[in-house]
Formats: sequence, structure tokens, C-alpha cells
Amino acid sequence: MEEMTLQRLIDLTRTHAGEHEEGALDGDVIDVLFGNLGYDSVALLEVMSQIRHQYGIDLADDTVGTARTPRQVLEKVNQVIRAK
Repeated sequence: MEEMTLQRLIDLTRTHAGEHEEGALDGDVIDVLFGNLGYDSVALLEVMSQIRHQYGIDLADDTVGTARTPRQVLEKVNQVIRAK
């Protein structure tokens, strides 16, 4: 299975959690806290749910609490994908 990319994560976030500030997900956002991008834990839960569904993977329930930046989400998701 192909690993998740930053662009795919951004697309999923925009589609399933909206874009709270015009252009907030543009540019170099890989290490920006989701909270600083306007996303709370409920929005991230929705994104994680979509990742689980679309990639057919099991993510630990604490992923939302511990993955606070796009880089951290990608690391956790891709770690599970590589282990499949």
C-alpha cells in the first residue's frame, strides 16, 4: 500500500474538517500545530476516521492526542502502513 503524503493529508483535512482560515493549509505546514491551523481534536478525529476508512488501517485511539502536527500524523499513519 502506498504511504500517505502531506498533500493527501491536506486534501482529507480540507474535505472532512473544512479550512478554517483561507489558505491556512497552504505553504510549509508540516510542523505547524493543528491548533494553530484552526483545527481542534474533534476535527482531527474526523480526519483520522477517514484515514482509517480509506486506508483500511487501525490507528491507536491516542493518535489524535499525540499527533499534533501534520508530520506527526504522517509518521504514525505511515508506520502502520509499512507494518502491513
